Amino acid sequence: MRALLAAAADDAYGAQVVGVITDKPAVGALAIAAEAGIPTAIVTPVDYADRAAWDEGLADAVAGFEPDLVVCLGFMRIIGAPTLTRFDGRIVNTHPALLPSFPGAHGVRDALAHGVRITGCTVMLVDAGVDTGPILAQHAVEVWDDDTEETLHERIKIAERALVAETVGRMARDGWTVDGRRARIGA
Repeated sequence: MRALLAAAADDAYGAQVVGVITDKPAVGALAIAAEAGIPTAIVTPVDYADRAAWDEGLADAVAGFEPDLVVCLGFMRIIGAPTLTRFDGRIVNTHPALLPSFPGAHGVRDALAHGVRITGCTVMLVDAGVDTGPILAQHAVEVWDDDTEETLHERIKIAERALVAETVGRMARDGWTVDGRRARIGA
């Protein structure tokens, strides 16, 4: 989020952060948002009767900020139908692997276990699947012989921060289109 805020501080970037939503009340993003004077909302699942109600609450919270684009940064929950419907084709997420390889919560661990020599990060549009949306951008990261899950993940996070900030800026300035599985930024 700091990388996105830093990029958005430049008027030429083309986008601004209008709000931050979290599902966890003790997350660092809230402090970062407060430092930047950005409004926040907390949508904790335990505050709702069931998953369907939480899905509606999340969609309402996002809509309250009136975003043109929704960027998920560290949001480790499946986005439900209400949010997907209201913001169809406008929700961006990142993943610490080169999708479609190694989707899910353990992309870095799975890449290491498989023995790949190159992994990386992906910025994609969110759909109803798990890490299955159209890919907007990717960046390769070499796997070193002495990598652990933690060391590799740290290098991927560095690449991921820069890639998401660059991708969101390009989307804001140049627009994007989706044709089936293919997403393209710009005309």
